[in-house]
Amino acid sequence: MATIAAPRLLPEVERFLATSPLASVIGGKDVVGSTGRTMNTLDPGTGAPLAEFHVLSAADVDHAVQAATRAFKASGWATMAPNERGVHLHRLADAIQKHKPIIGEIEALDAGKLRAHAEGDVQNCIDTLRYFADMAMHVQRRSVLAVAGHEAWTIRHPWGACGFIFPWNFPFLLIGWGISPALAAGNTVVIKPAEDTPLSAIYLARLAREAGLPDGVINVVAGTGAEAGAALAGHPGIRRMSFTGSPDVGRLVGEACGRNLVPVKLELGGKGAAVVFDDVDVPQTAQKLVNAITFHSGQVCCDATRWLVHRSIARQFTDECVRRMQAVKVGYQLADGTGMGPVVNAKQRERVLAYLDKGTQQGAEAVLPGGPAQVPGQDGFYVKPALLAGSLDNVAAREEIFGPVAYISTFASEDEAVAMANDTDYGLANSVWTSDLGRAARVAESMVAGNSWINAHNLFPRGVPYGGVNKSGVGGGVNSIETLFDYWRSQSVVRPL
Repeated sequence: MATIAAPRLLPEVERFLATSPLASVIGGKDVVGSTGRTMNTLDPGTGAPLAEFHVLSAADVDHAVQAATRAFKASGWATMAPNERGVHLHRLADAIQKHKPIIGEIEALDAGKLRAHAEGDVQNCIDTLRYFADMAMHVQRRSVLAVAGHEAWTIRHPWGACGFIFPWNFPFLLIGWGISPALAAGNTVVIKPAEDTPLSAIYLARLAREAGLPDGVINVVAGTGAEAGAALAGHPGIRRMSFTGSPDVGRLVGEACGRNLVPVKLELGGKGAAVVFDDVDVPQTAQKLVNAITFHSGQVCCDATRWLVHRSIARQFTDECVRRMQAVKVGYQLADGTGMGPVVNAKQRERVLAYLDKGTQQGAEAVLPGGPAQVPGQDGFYVKPALLAGSLDNVAAREEIFGPVAYISTFASEDEAVAMANDTDYGLANSVWTSDLGRAARVAESMVAGNSWINAHNLFPRGVPYGGVNKSGVGGGVNSIETLFDYWRSQSVVRPL
């Protein structure tokens, strides 16, 4: 198929991509890796190579952890006053703000995001950096304890070199969520971005160097999960670890950290429910849930993918959703008028299509069949929004698909709705939709998950803890003061009187 030229890129983006193969950044220096191997990252909208980057090995990861450890011990980052460290982080946030259109375009190209969504992710990172930088200036790290016969207190210290493995769906936003509290607490970091989307992390490391952060405070190691990711998770020099991704890989990361007795934070997948009662504004609720399931092509771990609808409005609600899903324009992520872009790669497209096949083979009704989407002039990884319906005892209703696929099932009572919502191995995020706020609160509190939302889905205000339970995660959440405390170790001091 002949391709149509993509919209003209910003000159700064063109220059950045033209420097490929792109080096990682370790200890403030560009590092090409010890093996000389390279990989391509693709534009999901065209399927064509976007940039080439150097693939780092386990030996290179060891180099990065050593650089982060040296920076923690010798650069002054860990011991400087919180307000001084905050100045550095605000300067980094200023640099990101200045380059926001550039980073947004890089992120859109690399992850297949709509430009506005990508720039929103960049702004989220900026705001998160500032939030934790300011919080760390005002939190009391020393707490006096009232203990009979003793003078006692606790003091909080940064851990040291912290490792982060990030996924491909929200590369830059999740970097902000992850490293901001760690840096604000005085730790140094080693970032391993997804091999499908390494570009914005590499760009960030270069910005951090230009913004004057001490060398080794932020290190980026691009490479495969099997080698670089495994080496980072299993490195004995890491003092705290964070992984965001699938439960299967999360188990491997947790096992590796357990062998070194390294505390680990796992932010994993989900199979969220949206419980829709019969007193909602049906068209409005349908539009909001369609917006959620098609946002970033459904590649959102906390999405509402199981729509549990009261029987009395099920037909009307389903019809409204189908009409709105059919109206979503699938297209190239940087093209005007696109409502939903591609999924990240061919493997993910095949995963989505395979679940549609397996779901219908197991008896689900294909209310809106979905399938491959053809975008004129592009050979990217496009799929159509899909809506299945039937019993929740179906593979498409029980396993995480990570695409624009929703599954409708019906209920008759509040108790039944709660039981259906909780009939899952996951526990990340659910929502309840009703005009009865008393019922909304009851149902929200009864659903087993880290997060419950009322008359909305995918809400992440800073200050509210966000995390998962069961198969969706372990080790603490993000976005709140508790997250900052995660990146300090507590030490008690006692003197007899």
